[in-house]
Amino acid sequence: MSALIEPDQLAHESDLIWLEDTDHLDYVRQSLDRLPTRGRKPAYHRDGRMIGYAVLGPESRASRASGTFLRRVFWLLPRDRDSQPEGIYALGAPSEAVDPRTLAPRVKGYKTQRSEGGPPSDAMRELGITLPKC
Repeated sequence: MSALIEPDQLAHESDLIWLEDTDHLDYVRQSLDRLPTRGRKPAYHRDGRMIGYAVLGPESRASRASGTFLRRVFWLLPRDRDSQPEGIYALGAPSEAVDPRTLAPRVKGYKTQRSEGGPPSDAMRELGITLPKC
């Protein structure tokens, strides 16, 4: 889950590679996966599709126990809002979901009004803040 990702776990990220344009996505799911390489596109073994992944810099070290690297993978399931706008996540988002506009190397990202699928809060309306809706 996104809330369980610690900043030090992202310290060696050098880039995020997007396999799809994220401009039309309200959220992506993120997880930390144990992968055999620092930067190659990882194999994907979940339902749905991989949206992107993190690349680690050369200073990152493999786990002594497993020989693997801890890297972020971004993904969506068939029941997510982009595929089922009126489905289970029409409002709200999965616990591991973040707005892709808030992501960067070494930044875990966060949920926004857009990723939650809800209307702007009173405070946002009073301040004149609007988030783009695709």
